[in-house]
Amino acid sequence: MPKREQVKTPAPSSFEAQLATLERIVRELERGELPLEQSLDLFEQGVRLSRECQERLNEAERRIEVLLRGGDGATVAVPFESGELIEDEEGGDDDTVF
Repeated sequence: MPKREQVKTPAPSSFEAQLATLERIVRELERGELPLEQSLDLFEQGVRLSRECQERLNEAERRIEVLLRGGDGATVAVPFESGELIEDEEGGDDDTVF
């Protein structure tokens, strides 16, 4: 049986590349054909990538919240389905629609 190539790549720079690498690692681990040490190495890589991806998502969320602050400083919520802006409880006069 041919030996599988281990997913060992340098840390990708973009979120999408990191996520794709993480998905490849998960698929390889799910096959269950690697020796224990290689599985542990891949698992460690996967945990690191998962944490990095989560931090990037958290940072993106923080940036979006800053961008969506109204003139009075209140955060504006944007429902995904409708695309309309809804002011926080303080309310405001911003009728911006995306």
